[in-house]
Amino acid sequence: MKDQPTRVLDPNHPHPFSRFVAILGRGKTKQRHLTLEESRESMAMILRGEAEPEQIGAFLMLLRLKEEAPEEIAGFAIGARDTFNLPTRLPAVDFDWSSYAGKRVQLPWYLLGVMALVGAGYKVFMHGTEGHTPGRVYTRDVLTHLGLPVCDSLQMAADEIEAQGFAYVPLEVLSPSLRELINLRPLLGLRSPVHSFTRMLNPFNAHTVMQGIFHRGFMDIHSGAAQLLGIENAAVFRGDGGEIERRPNKPTPVWTTHGATELHIEEWPATLDDGHAPPDEEMQLARLMKVWRGQDEDEYAREAIVGTMAIALKTHDKAATMDEAQALAGKIWAARDTSKLPVSA
Repeated sequence: MKDQPTRVLDPNHPHPFSRFVAILGRGKTKQRHLTLEESRESMAMILRGEAEPEQIGAFLMLLRLKEEAPEEIAGFAIGARDTFNLPTRLPAVDFDWSSYAGKRVQLPWYLLGVMALVGAGYKVFMHGTEGHTPGRVYTRDVLTHLGLPVCDSLQMAADEIEAQGFAYVPLEVLSPSLRELINLRPLLGLRSPVHSFTRMLNPFNAHTVMQGIFHRGFMDIHSGAAQLLGIENAAVFRGDGGEIERRPNKPTPVWTTHGATELHIEEWPATLDDGHAPPDEEMQLARLMKVWRGQDEDEYAREAIVGTMAIALKTHDKAATMDEAQALAGKIWAARDTSKLPVSA
C-alpha cells in the first residue's frame, strides 16, 4: 500500500459529519432514522465535498442496512437540489421522468410513449444515468442512437423544453458528485439510497413525478417521500427492469399521491394474456423507429407504450378512470406523426 498522508484526528473536536454516522450506527436500541432536516444537511455536505470518503461509505451502508425512511429520501432529494446550478427561470414541465435502471429483457418502449406525449403537447424532463449495471440498454445510449440531444447543462435543458417540449440530462450534469456516489455500487457491493432519491430530484418542479422501481418493498418509501416533498402528482410502480414502463403481461399496482393527501393504490390489469415477457435476444435499437413508424406491429411493444402513457395521464389528472386513461393514451398513440419524432437534434 502506498504511503498516505497522515491525518491528525482530534477526539475533542469530532468531524462535523460524524454525528450523522453516529445517529445511524449506535446499535439496535439507540439508532434511529435521520430527520428530514438532518437528511437534507447530510446529503448537502456530502455533495459539497465536506465529508470524508470513510464517512460516506459508512453512512451509505448503515442506511442500506437499516433501510431508508421516507423522511430520509425526501431530505436527501432536497439536500441534493440545494447544490444544483438551476436556471434563473425554470421552464414549465408536465412530467419529471427518471431513468436510472436500464433495460435488459425488452427494448425501452417507454421512450416511444414519452415521444408520443411530447407530440401531443406535454412537456417532459428526463434525467438518468448509465453503465452501473452491465448488460443493460440505457436511455442516453438510445437517445444518441436516435439522434436526439443530450443536454450538458440545466440551462440547455430549460431551453430544449421550451423549444421542443423534451430534455434529457445525465446525472453527472445534475450533480457530478451524485454520479460518483452511484458508481460506488461495484465497490460497496450493494445499492445505496442514492439509487432511490435520484428518482425524486425533480429539479424543474414538474407537476407530475413518475417513478419506476424494481423492488416492490420500496413503494411505501417512495410514496411517503413524495407526500413529504409535497409533489403535486406522483406515481410509483414496479416497472419493467425498474424503469417507468408498465408490463402489459402482468397486473401493475400503482401507488399515487397528490401533495400531502392520502395515498391511493390501484391495480392496473394485465392487457396481454401471456404471463411472461418475451425476452428480446437481440435488443436492436433500430426496432424502436420501426414500431414508431408502424412498420413493426409488435403487440407487446404497443401495449407497453400505451399502458405506460395511460398511467402517466391518469396520474397527471387527465383521466378519471383507468379505462378513460387507456383510451386517451390509445388515441394519442394513434395520432402520432409516424414520419418523424417530435424532438430533433
